[in-house]
Amino acid sequence: MSLDVDKVREIVRRALDEDLGSGDVTTRMTIAAEIIAEAVILAQESGVVAGIPVVELTFQAISSEVQVKRRRQDGQRVDGHDVILQLRGPARAILTAERVALNFLQRLSGIATQTARFVQAVEGTGAKILDTRKTTPGLRLLEKYAVRIGGGHNHRMGLYDMVLIKDNHIRVGGGIPRAVQRIRKQGVKLPLEVEASDLEQVAQALEADVDRIMLDNMSPSQIKEAVSLVQSRKGPRKRPELEASGKIHLGNIRQVAISGVDFISIGALTHSAPALDMNLVITKLDSPGRQEKR
Repeated sequence: MSLDVDKVREIVRRALDEDLGSGDVTTRMTIAAEIIAEAVILAQESGVVAGIPVVELTFQAISSEVQVKRRRQDGQRVDGHDVILQLRGPARAILTAERVALNFLQRLSGIATQTARFVQAVEGTGAKILDTRKTTPGLRLLEKYAVRIGGGHNHRMGLYDMVLIKDNHIRVGGGIPRAVQRIRKQGVKLPLEVEASDLEQVAQALEADVDRIMLDNMSPSQIKEAVSLVQSRKGPRKRPELEASGKIHLGNIRQVAISGVDFISIGALTHSAPALDMNLVITKLDSPGRQEKR
C-alpha cells in the first residue's frame, strides 16, 4: 500500500503551483501572520478513506509548522461527521492548503469507496477487481493507490510493464496470430495479454498460448461460453488467465464473477468515481494575548 513519497511530493507541488500562482491573496490580506488555528477535516457521507499521506504532504509543503493528527487511517470506513484529521498550525498555511488537500482526499476516497463496492459485490467468487489506465492525467500513481486501498488490484501501470494486444493492434497488426508471433520473435519477457471480442478470437488467443485473455464487451452468457472453452483446453500448456472487461456494472458484476473469470477490470473505478464529500472546519484560533473559539 506504500506510495513513492518523492513522486507524491512532485504531484502535490504541481497542484499547489496551479492553485497558488503568485500567492493566496485573500488569506494574506485578511489573516494576520501570527494567528494559529486548530481545524478538523470531517466526512460528510459514508465511505472509505484514502489519501491521508497526500494530505499531510500538502499541508507540510505550505508550512512545516502545520501539525496533522490522524483520527482515521487509509482503508477505514467513515460516516457523516466523523473526524478524519485534526490540524494545528499557522492559520494562513491551513487556509492556503485547504482546497488542494481536500481535492486529493475527496477524489482518492471516492475511488476507494467505489472500488470497495465492486469488491464487495464479487466477494466469495474468487474474481479480483482490476483498475484500468482510464485515470486522470498526472494522478495515476495516486488513483491506482486508492484502488488498492479500496480492496482492488492494479492492472498495468502504463504501456511499459505489460504487453496488451487490443482491438486496434489486432486490426493494424494483421490479426491475433500474426501480432503475437511478431512479439514472440522479439523475445519480449513481459506478460502477454490479448483482447478478444468473440469466441473465435478467444480460440485464436488460446492457440497462441498467451498469458491472459481479456473478454471485451461480452455479455455474461458469452463470458460463460468463453470460460468453458478455455477450461476445456487439453494438453500440457498452462491455462491462460481470463479477464472480463466492458459493459460491467454493479448490477451484473456478480453474474460475471461466478462465470469463473480470474479478473474483472472496471474503468469506472477511476473515471467515474464521485468524490467523497468532506470539509475542513476551523475550531479554534490562538493569537498573542487572546484565544477565541468559534
